[in-house]
Amino acid sequence: MRKIIYLTLIASVSAGMVLAGCKETTQEDPEIPDGGGNDSTEVIVPEITDEMITDYFGGTLEGSDSLFNGTLAIGTDAIDENRERIWNLWVQANNQYSEDPLPAPDDLLNSHQASHWTLPQELEPNAIMPFYYGFKGSAPTEGYPLFVYLHGSGSKYAEWSTGLALCQEFDDSPSLYFIPQIPNIGDYYRWWQKAKQFAWEKLLRLAFISGDINPDRIYFFGISEGGYGSQRLASFYADYLAGAGPMAGGEPLRNAPPENCANIAFSLRTGGEDTGFYRNTLSIAAKNYFNELEAAHPGYYVHNVEIIPGYGHSIDYYPTTPWLKEYERNPYPTYVAWENFEMDGIYRDGFYNIAVIERSNDDYSTRTFYEMTIDGNDITMNVNETTTTATETDPLYGIELEIEKSYTPSQKGRFLVYLCPELVNLDEEISLTVNGTEVFRGIVEPDIRHLVNSCATFFDPQRLYPAAIEVDLGELE
Repeated sequence: MRKIIYLTLIASVSAGMVLAGCKETTQEDPEIPDGGGNDSTEVIVPEITDEMITDYFGGTLEGSDSLFNGTLAIGTDAIDENRERIWNLWVQANNQYSEDPLPAPDDLLNSHQASHWTLPQELEPNAIMPFYYGFKGSAPTEGYPLFVYLHGSGSKYAEWSTGLALCQEFDDSPSLYFIPQIPNIGDYYRWWQKAKQFAWEKLLRLAFISGDINPDRIYFFGISEGGYGSQRLASFYADYLAGAGPMAGGEPLRNAPPENCANIAFSLRTGGEDTGFYRNTLSIAAKNYFNELEAAHPGYYVHNVEIIPGYGHSIDYYPTTPWLKEYERNPYPTYVAWENFEMDGIYRDGFYNIAVIERSNDDYSTRTFYEMTIDGNDITMNVNETTTTATETDPLYGIELEIEKSYTPSQKGRFLVYLCPELVNLDEEISLTVNGTEVFRGIVEPDIRHLVNSCATFFDPQRLYPAAIEVDLGELE
């Protein structure tokens, strides 16, 4: 009989293969008969090399959405070193990837040197996005706060120039600014369209690996069309943000679900006489909605929605960034609310520590709403299909002025709940209850594949998760 010893590796990835700290199991090989003099032992070690991981990361940068399936158990005492190693491999893969770079930041106050990115032709034809990328003040030890400013919908050249002048004056130093110019006008003059989504995700990805920014201090804000855009982006990308500050806007709430803004600081400042496209009316609706959310979930919906008496479309723009800068992101919230809405036909693949494998909703008529609460090691989730109905509509433009929502438990769909030591104690039993059914109780096993896959999904140094629980809603009793 030949004994085969399988070694499950539990130490950190080193250059090449990981060999330290193994768990040993033994099996008999049924194909080899037991015979005199034939006893032998074979050691089989699964190989997960740095090259395999960087190759996988390279594929994701090229657009592959496959999961990394190599499995390698790690001990909870080795999570931090494994996180560091996987992040370094991610940085390496990005440095090897050919793309328009994010330049080193310039001095925003003394230079008007612009860079540009060419956005994918299939997302928007002939889309070149010029931008300024510059700092104010000396870099803090933990990195600069990053402000992304979105301009209004006048002449894109004049609006961009005005935006640069305003951002130079805002009282938020030390800070780092990304100030883009809209690539195209007409039907493409929207900051939330798919080509611009590509730009925001590229910006976040490259800013994270640059070492120049504090990953927990990123803010989107803008004026007028930039106010509409930053309000949508706040809801779509809330898990990356510390705060958002639309001004002179007022987006219909179907387009920017306030629920998603739990855990960020949200500022909205609109003139009380700004009646164009019902901006004042919609800003009041947003204020009421945020007030209700904060009353239901105290401490989670920090907001400052001001309807400024006597002002029209032009208001004082200077209070927003100093207010936002007081807030940092919590990348590990114990309460998450996520209405997974489509923006220009695109859905997010994940939000905070939730990653979607298969969406629950069949079409745009409904959206999936995930609500998660973590209490110690007990995780409770409700997953519903939500339908939004307009209860008041403007007769001229068809703008939805007031809405209401209904919820029905989701009957299908698959997702991962990623876990880490900042959320739960991985050395102790964990329970996960979804829609009233306990779907997991036990000890989760940290594995290198979860670090790799969460890194590829979120490209966020704060969200490399070593463990995960998969949920199939179709299997709930």
